[in-house]
Order: sequence, then structure tokens, then C-alpha cells
Amino acid sequence: MAIVTNTFTTFDAKGIREDLSNIITNISPEEVPYQSNIGRESISNSLFEWQTDELAAAAANKQIEGDDVSSFDAVVATVRLQNYAQISRKTMVLSATEEVVNKAGRASEMAYQTAKKSMELKRDIEFTLLNGAVAAAGNTSTARGTASLGAFIKTNVDMQTNGANPSYTTLPNSARTDGNVRTFTETILKNVIQKVWSSGGTPKILMCGPVNKQRVSGFSGIASSRFNINGGEKPATLIGAVDIYVSDFGNVSVIANRFQRERDAWVLDPEYAKTAVLRPYQKINLAKSGDADKAMLIQEWGHKVLTETAHGLAADLVTS
Repeated sequence: MAIVTNTFTTFDAKGIREDLSNIITNISPEEVPYQSNIGRESISNSLFEWQTDELAAAAANKQIEGDDVSSFDAVVATVRLQNYAQISRKTMVLSATEEVVNKAGRASEMAYQTAKKSMELKRDIEFTLLNGAVAAAGNTSTARGTASLGAFIKTNVDMQTNGANPSYTTLPNSARTDGNVRTFTETILKNVIQKVWSSGGTPKILMCGPVNKQRVSGFSGIASSRFNINGGEKPATLIGAVDIYVSDFGNVSVIANRFQRERDAWVLDPEYAKTAVLRPYQKINLAKSGDADKAMLIQEWGHKVLTETAHGLAADLVTS
């Protein structure tokens, strides 16, 4: 049906005010599960070190009454481990005019961009911690690098035969070799948890990507062996996600992480990992060189895995 001739519509009108929401929607996730669960400590050098030790294996120990000591037990030295702190930053330059004009969704562009880029910096750190980076000393033309979880873990691993664990003594500067991918099964998970427990760790967290998080939800016996943490410690009959995996060696929280590799599923004892901070997060206003304001968000930090045998890895998992 046609409109009446000379009907004045919005297509002809001038000066209609825009309808721009005063809210800026940002769907990008900010959660960083690994950083949130491990510890944090200050360090005083870009190369930081720590020591590990372990008890001798338990053995039968019986002695003759009145016996003299003619030989002595071996004294084993501690293991000295190292890693480097790296510098991570975000920068911005905004014209002076942009800061003063009337804007939708934020009063100050500098304040808005500072908040946004601080979240980006946090996500970058989580990515680095989990995505295969190795320790690097750096030089005047190459940035220092801190080692990721994958560069540390070499003992409690279930992987394909054509994969290889990193090889290091004190500095985790060699990368893991990936093998052919395979489906994540409950048998693989049980094997890694058992390895961690046998090495002295207490498996507390299973951290995996979204695809394998859903696979864990589909493991057999889910109703009888897992429960929803929000509903208390009772068997779940209908659940959409696994919150707790009840293993033979204790309850393991199952957490999805968007910033790790999908092919890795980490079994963690968070007591034995830390973010080491040389320079804490700070905003630095840079010198003006024209009609603009410059700023830098910066943090100098490293990764400390106190003992890699407290953690485990189900490696070489399918990614889709």
C-alpha cells in the first residue's frame, strides 16, 4: 500500500538526533584462571633462582643392635632452577582534542583506554604463561622471555610416542615437541593424576580448553563420580559442565581456560607455581612531543614453577 503524496518522512527530514547508546559493550573475556589460582611474589633481579629438593625413596631400614657406623648415607645436593623476567607493555597516544570532545560511553578517552589495555595486558601474560614460551636471556636487540608451563613440565606427562618432553637441568629453555593429536579420555586423565600424586603432588585443578572441557563432562560415570559445586557435594544427575572431578586421589576442580592451547590439559597443584614480579603493573605518562598525550602500561614479571613434579600434563589432545 502506497503512502499519501507529500507525506513527510524520516527519509526526508534533516536534523534527527542520533540514537547512540551511552554504554560500550565488550564481550571479550577477562578471566585469567591460571594467574588467579597460583601465587604471587616479588623478585629483585631479571634472572631469578630457587632450589628444589626431595626425600630419598622409602626403604626397609633395620640395624643391628649395638652396631657401629662404618658407612654413611649419601648427601644429595639441592637442584637450583632459574627463569627470566620479561617486560610486557601496552602503549597509547591520544590527541588532546579527543580527550575533551563530548563522547558516548566514556567521559575520558584516556581512562577508558587505560582500563581496556590493562585487561589486554593481563590476557597477554596468561597467554605467555601457557603457550609454549621458553626462557631466554635476551640482549640489546632481543627481548628477554620467561618460560611457560609447557617448558617446565617434563615428568608427569601422558603424551603420544612421537612427542617429546622439554629437556633441561636448571633453565627451562627448550620447547616441548608436540605429537599427533588423540581424543582426551578418562584413562589419560587418571594416568596423569596418578603420576602427580605418586610424585608427591596433590592434584587440585584440571585446566583445559573449551573443547576438552566438554569432553570431560562426557566421561563415563559422570552422575556417580562428579557433582556440581553450586549444589553441594552430592551426585549430579543433569549437569551442563563438570565443576569437580572426584579422583582416587582427591577432588579436582575442572576449569576452562580460553588462553591456553586446546591440545593441552594441565593437572595442577597451584601451591607450587607463582607469578614473580620484578616491577609491578604501572601506568607511565610519556613525554609530550606535540598536541597529544602518550602513556604506557608496563609490568616486568616472570614465571616460577617451584617444582615441576607437583604438576602434570595430558598432551597431544584433539582441538575440535
